[in-house]
Amino acid sequence: QVQLVESGGGLVLPGGSLRLSCAASGSLLNLYIVGWNRQAPGNGRELVATIAPSGQSTYVDSVKGRFTVSRDDANGMVYLQMNNLKREDTGVYYCNAHYIWGSSEYWGQGTQVTVSS
Repeated sequence: QVQLVESGGGLVLPGGSLRLSCAASGSLLNLYIVGWNRQAPGNGRELVATIAPSGQSTYVDSVKGRFTVSRDDANGMVYLQMNNLKREDTGVYYCNAHYIWGSSEYWGQGTQVTVSS
């Protein structure tokens, strides 16, 4: 089992940057694919980016070229660097960890990102 805690959200101007962090504890992070998801008000949860233990990453089209996901398994951390933020990036951002050898999945409590002038 793994516990996840997100941090780094806040209020930022359009065009600004934020770096979100996801701290994992309780299990070896390199046994999990980690994803960043977001949920805007009134919308469902959207998968934004994933990163495999190999470092291979995927992104939803709307953030390609602006967001970068990275991981530091030794320290149990996953990051989401968000540049050139847009108002439509506003939402609660959650990290989740999916166990590579089974179906177990864990979620953090989320961190709010608001892009507004």
